[in-house]
Amino acid sequence: MPDAEGHPAVDEIELVSVLAALADPLRLEVVQKLLVEAEGAERHCTSFGLPVSKSTRSHHFKVLREAGLIKQVDRGNSRMAQLRRSDIDARFPGLLDAVVTAPA
Repeated sequence: MPDAEGHPAVDEIELVSVLAALADPLRLEVVQKLLVEAEGAERHCTSFGLPVSKSTRSHHFKVLREAGLIKQVDRGNSRMAQLRRSDIDARFPGLLDAVVTAPA
């Protein structure tokens, strides 16, 4: 069962949900940008420069969060995104390595 913020446990992360989340070019871009960051790095959701409205950006991050790809943490009045790389690697070995080399 997902936690109070909607993050699924590692054993609840489903491949179909992960692939569906990554099928969108903007969400794929977010994950690719997080992949080049140091493990555990957090980025403000606006720092990705997505060319969409705030509500659409929120939707994209919700899809990534509910798929188990990112963890979102509140830092005062803003939300930060962190890639759940170790969780995804444990559940689906090699998947994120393929994502990092996928054409943008």
